[in-house]
Amino acid sequence: MPNVTVALLFGGKSSEHEISIISAQAVSAHIDRTTYTLFPLYISRDGRWFKGTTARKVLDLDITGLLKSRTIETINRQLLAMTENRDEDLFDFNFQKEGIDVAFPVLHGAYGEDGKVQGLLEVFAIPYTGCNVQSSSMTMDKEITKLCAVQAGIHVADYMTVLRADYLNNRSAIAETIKKRFAPPFFVKPANLGSSVGIAKIHSFDELEEALDEACRLDVKILVEKAIEGREVEVAVLGNEHPIASVPGEIEPGGDFYDFTDKYIDGSARLHIPARVDAETSARLQEEGIKAFRALGCSGMSRIDFFVEKGSVKIILNEINSIPGFTSISMYPMLMEHAGIGFTELIDRLVRFALEKTPA
Repeated sequence: MPNVTVALLFGGKSSEHEISIISAQAVSAHIDRTTYTLFPLYISRDGRWFKGTTARKVLDLDITGLLKSRTIETINRQLLAMTENRDEDLFDFNFQKEGIDVAFPVLHGAYGEDGKVQGLLEVFAIPYTGCNVQSSSMTMDKEITKLCAVQAGIHVADYMTVLRADYLNNRSAIAETIKKRFAPPFFVKPANLGSSVGIAKIHSFDELEEALDEACRLDVKILVEKAIEGREVEVAVLGNEHPIASVPGEIEPGGDFYDFTDKYIDGSARLHIPARVDAETSARLQEEGIKAFRALGCSGMSRIDFFVEKGSVKIILNEINSIPGFTSISMYPMLMEHAGIGFTELIDRLVRFALEKTPA
């Protein structure tokens, strides 16, 4: 394959902005420079696209260290300062003029993992890694994911959906409905966010109102979901029409559950590869991972998250991440590494899958 120019899209307007930068740094560090020319494109929180010096400077920033020593607000101010008066680096969306052959989005959360940027790239006829517009938007919505999973015969946790407008108009009635249906512990989750942003585990009904208010601040649709006691496991799926699944990996949270702090700040969670399950359960998880991948119409890559229920060994789908984390502590590249697919080869395969993928 002749030298291919890869546009690395990172940053974005979501609450996972900093994590996207860390993922992009890992891709930049591992991409094969003899095969690919990297074209970094940084998307600021206010939606401006930067190329050139500005994008490279953001890519060189030690976000991991800053997350441990500073607040998100302080980091945001630093990133904003780096883009001030940098109009000469603004990207004009002329992908062809820049010689871009394929896009590699590592935009986690809204405006990147929900189909929006995929739609933009299709308008400009630029191939891109990962899921198409439809599957990206479907997997971003936790309720739609569950509905499709159930249709495919995959188990999900008991849940109910709350619309923000309904809750704000009738707080007491909705709170009472939740209390009658769910016994603590249970979760309150924004339906369309990742990296555990806005998720609260409810141990007492006294915590419910605050959790609902916070989730409603972040999303128009909220999920209330039964807490599953058991192992939290993840399967990495790679491919287009004939996907492969890694062995499952297990997350042992450092706290009450695997939240944003546990993932990216203190790193107290322990990862077990392979997961501490028997061979039969491991094989079933791989099968369920591919089944979920296909049920949602995924392509390229996805990380499929499950619970293995304590006692029953029932496999329950948690969620699907269409652009999984690519940081040094992210499960997806580590699971692929365990399968014999190193980081550099993983990037190469994803680019090749993007170039061969039939348009949606």
